[in-house]
Amino acid sequence: MRVSISDVLVIGGGPAGLAAAIEARLAGFDALVIERCRPPVDAACGEGLMPMGVERLRDLGVEIPELDRAVFRGIRYLDGRLTAESLFKRGVGLGIRRSILHDALHRRAMEVGVEIRWGERAVALGPRGLETSRGLLSARWMVAADGRLSMVRKWAGLEGSAPKRRRFGVRRHYAVAPWSDLVEVHWADSAEAYVTPIGPDTVGVALMSSELPVDFDRLLQSFPDLRARLEGAESISRDRGAGPFGHRPLAVARGNLALLGDASGSLDPITGEGLSIAFAQAHSLIRALERGRIGEYAAAHRRIERAPRLITGLLLGIERHGWLKRRVVQTLASHPSLFTDLVDVAACGRLSSILPDFRAHHPATQSSRS
Repeated sequence: MRVSISDVLVIGGGPAGLAAAIEARLAGFDALVIERCRPPVDAACGEGLMPMGVERLRDLGVEIPELDRAVFRGIRYLDGRLTAESLFKRGVGLGIRRSILHDALHRRAMEVGVEIRWGERAVALGPRGLETSRGLLSARWMVAADGRLSMVRKWAGLEGSAPKRRRFGVRRHYAVAPWSDLVEVHWADSAEAYVTPIGPDTVGVALMSSELPVDFDRLLQSFPDLRARLEGAESISRDRGAGPFGHRPLAVARGNLALLGDASGSLDPITGEGLSIAFAQAHSLIRALERGRIGEYAAAHRRIERAPRLITGLLLGIERHGWLKRRVVQTLASHPSLFTDLVDVAACGRLSSILPDFRAHHPATQSSRS
């Protein structure tokens, strides 16, 4: 039986796994990635990378051609005729089609010397290492980046709890010039729509709902203004769905294994921070491995997720009540500096300084916790 030895073995070749492998190589480790799919690896997501994620991408040396991306400067919330918008305090976001982002990460991983085995599937985790469809793999450190439904997490006994509230998403691309340099979040009583510019002539639309089935055309009926915007525009991708979100594992590190990205706990996409969080996790994990202290990653993981989890919980509480959504949009429109602070939290992960102000301006949000 073939046994391969490496410093860092990454199970899962999506953006999180490739980012970890690139970080590992830049730190001087040998890195091996296995991925059951063939590139480019696509997935349903909003495809907006917030400023924190853009910085991490730059630090990794990953370059996205200008024609394959779009810059966005902030966030706009819409509920019917109500609108609130804010620009980022620092930096800009990038809208990038997921397959293009994956291709760029793949190229960078090859440049720095990551070994990647496409089409190799993890089969079991045991005391000798990871059993795959091509043999036994052993490594000093193993990183499970195999997604929201991670099998490695299950084999390691870290499965944890399923989300109490099940929400699902579906994504579609349209060949239409972006009408704004902001990410638009349209709110309806039972769904949200996220519109992201992802190129000079392309927008991505992701719809979220807790109702099943998650049918794009049916959900789009909840957003008449957006539907009118897209009328006549050519759909240039097949619909992709995902969910439910919000899984939390028992732990993110055990022995020589660490969980990364959605495998380490999938946040609801309502804040658009998934990729930025995954890139920050990859950076912190490799720094911990450099010191030979994988346990330090758990504390870093908590710090990275703290603000996004708090603001996600707040927004999901608001999302359950149509009247409360409208009140919140009114409040944010009336207090643009408050909205700017909230957007800064989503972009940079600082929450404690603005949460009391948000509740003071809009005490009705207290009811969202009930």
